[in-house]
Amino acid sequence: MAEGKWLVLVVRVPSGPSRHRVAVWRELRRVGALSLGQGAWAVPDVPGFAGGVARVAELAERGEGEVITLDAAERDGSRLAELFTAEREEEWTEFVADCGKFDAEIDKEIRIGKFTMAELEEEEQSLERLRRWHRELKARDVFGAPSAAEAEQRLKHCGERLADYTEQVFQALHQM
Repeated sequence: MAEGKWLVLVVRVPSGPSRHRVAVWRELRRVGALSLGQGAWAVPDVPGFAGGVARVAELAERGEGEVITLDAAERDGSRLAELFTAEREEEWTEFVADCGKFDAEIDKEIRIGKFTMAELEEEEQSLERLRRWHRELKARDVFGAPSAAEAEQRLKHCGERLADYTEQVFQALHQM
């Protein structure tokens, strides 16, 4: 990323019907855009955000609105990067908490002896959701939030827990 280069999106969508404004807002949040205030958002000027910016513009146009995209650079340092990274840090913290929930779920299934293929498939889907979420967060985290490394380790641990649980399910099923 060219140091300090940003895209500022000025978003205008009519208030009604609200579904268009909500769709634009959800897409902005999904891509990790930083809210600068009423209708103004910023994303780092890197290729990974281009698709999201295009989707935001498309959704705004569907709602008879528009997005004006401006090239911007900070004059006084890296405040936008700090704010952007703080939002990624919140996301990583939530991700780590969900990894903890996955771990607790595996513990519960082992404790109650629920070694079924249906439960295994459910846990596999949960892990796949965590992996997908991790990829999305990693793609947005262009400045490297502090908790990213811990999140990577927690995801690896979840994979190891699922592998162990899988082995226990197959052992239980083959004993029948």
